Amino acid sequence: MLDFPRWKIWTICLSLALGVLLAIPSLMPESTAARIGLGGMPRINLGLDLSGGSHLLLEADTADVARQRIALMEEQVRTELNRGNPRIAIGDISTQNGRLSFFVRQPAQVDGAVERLRTLTQPVGVTGDRDWNVAVVDSTRIVVTPTESGLANAVNSAMEVATEVVRKRIDELGTREPTIIRQGAERIVVQVPGLQDPAALKALLGKTAKLEFKLVDVTADPAEVAQGRAPAGSQVLPYPTGTGGVIAVQRRAIINGDQLTDAKQGYDQQTNEPVVIITFNSEGGRRFARVTQENAGKPFAIILDNSVISAPNINEPILGGSARISGSFTVASANELAIALRSGKLPVALKVIEERTVGPQLGADSIRAGAIASIIAAVAVMVFMLLTYGRFGFYSDLAVTINIFVILGVMALLNATLTLPGIAGFVLTIGTAVDANVLINERIREERRRGRGVAQAVELGYKEASRTIFEANVTHAIAGLIMLVLGSGPVKGFAVVLLLGIATSVFTAVVFTRMMVAIWLRRNRPSEIHI
Repeated sequence: MLDFPRWKIWTICLSLALGVLLAIPSLMPESTAARIGLGGMPRINLGLDLSGGSHLLLEADTADVARQRIALMEEQVRTELNRGNPRIAIGDISTQNGRLSFFVRQPAQVDGAVERLRTLTQPVGVTGDRDWNVAVVDSTRIVVTPTESGLANAVNSAMEVATEVVRKRIDELGTREPTIIRQGAERIVVQVPGLQDPAALKALLGKTAKLEFKLVDVTADPAEVAQGRAPAGSQVLPYPTGTGGVIAVQRRAIINGDQLTDAKQGYDQQTNEPVVIITFNSEGGRRFARVTQENAGKPFAIILDNSVISAPNINEPILGGSARISGSFTVASANELAIALRSGKLPVALKVIEERTVGPQLGADSIRAGAIASIIAAVAVMVFMLLTYGRFGFYSDLAVTINIFVILGVMALLNATLTLPGIAGFVLTIGTAVDANVLINERIREERRRGRGVAQAVELGYKEASRTIFEANVTHAIAGLIMLVLGSGPVKGFAVVLLLGIATSVFTAVVFTRMMVAIWLRRNRPSEIHI
């Protein structure tokens, strides 16, 4: 007990001093920390409920997923039957009622067409269902119908990708500790602490960022286009956004956003207006160069989310693998578009169905209430320990005080987020931090009553109580780990503080107090202790 090596004392003291030092920046305003040279040190992030911020609940447009699947299947059917060998001639494809329907011109080719179309379907799960049903009606008409399991699987895949795209876009904003989680099959919860104006966030998340380059159909009759009609193979799109104008473009995209490698906000060298500079991958660069070489002098349209941004003329081949998107941008809107393009296209349209803004005043009140509760809890525990165990109670109080700072320091080091439930966990940790010392001190009392000497009673007290302390905290840690893994949001915040509190309180209550007691016993060699 009395043999406490110097290196161990220094290790313990330096570890705790580092924890206290790391906690200091989080206890003062950022401006003050920067003024005294602590601005670069890690700080604890405050959750949405403490720092204020924006909460959005996004819901996927499942009808949009169904429409995309129908459009993709229509293209695959045409390709499979027209380009296959032998070619199978079909009539016009109808997409009414959410299914594909068409006639096979040669009745003898119906079975062959069905066989080819079934290769386009995929199994879903382990039930044996496929994502599309292919059936023959009226001997020559084939109907391709999406199955419910196929649609559900497509929605689930789209939501997984959409959640990751939303996460990338919010990370690009530079916000701290946003919460982005799936809620049910079709919803995503987004919480961004510190963001008081959700308008920009909604604009960013509401943008699908489907970028396409298409040639303008110069053969279209302007009068027909104005009435919403375009020649076969073309479509009418709004141009520019918000002016009510329209333009006819070819349906087939010459290049799309999937072939982008980068997008960033820049400036037009001649007009100094904000633009978005995009860079293609090698395949996209080659295709863009070839298309601009073949269509020099013709206009092409830059289309974002089915709305034409601009339709400049191709004055000369663009060979560098990069291009600029201009369209009356502000710096903010150009940067917003660049973020959306960098993060990729949303596979499904998302709409905001719930929006809340949490003001910082509510968080300040919560922090103030939490601080008062923590101080009262700490003072009450310290007074109790001091009155009950004397010097040993003082060591316990010192351990509790250092434990509070170490928890905050470790949270700052881990860049953890403190939430309102986290404050509750913090206060709970203070209350239970001295449990270990109560066990130790009671064991020392028992050993003294049995007639043990002071040093032997203290040694046996720590030794016998330590086993119980570790076992009790292991069960708490298991519960905390389960909450951390399975929980989300406030539950996760509570679990983080609880786990950190368990680790630091065991260290300070057992190791630190034992060191203090050993130093005192070695220096004073008391024949009696008051405990």
